Amino acid sequence: MPVGFKRVLLVKYSSIIASTLVLASAIALAQSELDSAHIFPRKNAQMLASANVAASPASAYMHAIKQNVDLVLVPVSVTDGSQRLVTGLDQSNFQVLEGKKVQEIRHFSNEDAPVSLGVIVDTSGSMKDKVARVREAVTQFCEMANVEDEFFMITFSDEPHMASDFTNTAQDIEKELIYLNPRGRTALLDAIYMGVEKMRQARYSKKALLVISDGGDNHSRYGEREVKSAVKESDVMIYAIGTFDRYVPTQEELLGPGLLANVAQVTGGRAFILEDPNEMPAVAHRIGTELRTQYVLGYRPEKAPHDGKWHKISVKLKLPAKLSFLRVHAKTGYYAGGE
Repeated sequence: MPVGFKRVLLVKYSSIIASTLVLASAIALAQSELDSAHIFPRKNAQMLASANVAASPASAYMHAIKQNVDLVLVPVSVTDGSQRLVTGLDQSNFQVLEGKKVQEIRHFSNEDAPVSLGVIVDTSGSMKDKVARVREAVTQFCEMANVEDEFFMITFSDEPHMASDFTNTAQDIEKELIYLNPRGRTALLDAIYMGVEKMRQARYSKKALLVISDGGDNHSRYGEREVKSAVKESDVMIYAIGTFDRYVPTQEELLGPGLLANVAQVTGGRAFILEDPNEMPAVAHRIGTELRTQYVLGYRPEKAPHDGKWHKISVKLKLPAKLSFLRVHAKTGYYAGGE
């Protein structure tokens, strides 16, 4: 199993400036002292949370910025060449551009803020032998959630089905997995569209969908272009775990990995394509960790746009050239609201 799925990389900015050799030392330290990341499993976090959780600093930050319609929020993840997460950077290490114009970063956070999460699970016939790993993957994902997170779950085969409405109890999601009965075809795009629409009811400004599937779409009413448009308008991050056989019998399955990657990339999320279903739990755990350790950059456009158009953005790292192997993952733009 890849080392990158097992470790969260902690990178101290002071070490970055000092030298690449010091960075290597910090990496080794981070891998041997994972507990210093303070990523508590959800059950432990629930015991540590105070009675007045709504007043926590992270929660207050997310609620405050959600009310300002002219503030563009950009969740950002940074990884190294082995897909390990890089934390410990600060505001000066990032540059945000809208079009070609550099923007002033007015808000910066890397706190563990609550997220509205949707879990979308493929229950088509081809998933029959993978159900156990799917259950374990969803459990791992939920275990890494913030105590204040909210969840819903959609299952899909011939058509999508709302298996569990929004809940703050992860166990409500997990118990629905007991009744999975894989059969039928794969309406993947319809399920993603339903998830995006459901997010209109989300409590938090930070929203993410986790999609678990093993095949390309072969039974949806919506097309890829329609779904990508809906995703871009929604400001929802999409993470996908795709388990695909090396040799696939249909054209739809052959295009499956590309479909998941195309839909996820525009949102700032990612698609993890696996050949071994046994890797699903580790990847789900890694995605849950990433959502909790992301940086959130906020800026106000010089002239707040209300034209209803797509505005392209990009995020760059401001680090020494020796660290050019680090990679940024962020959404590629946003739709401005109309007048």
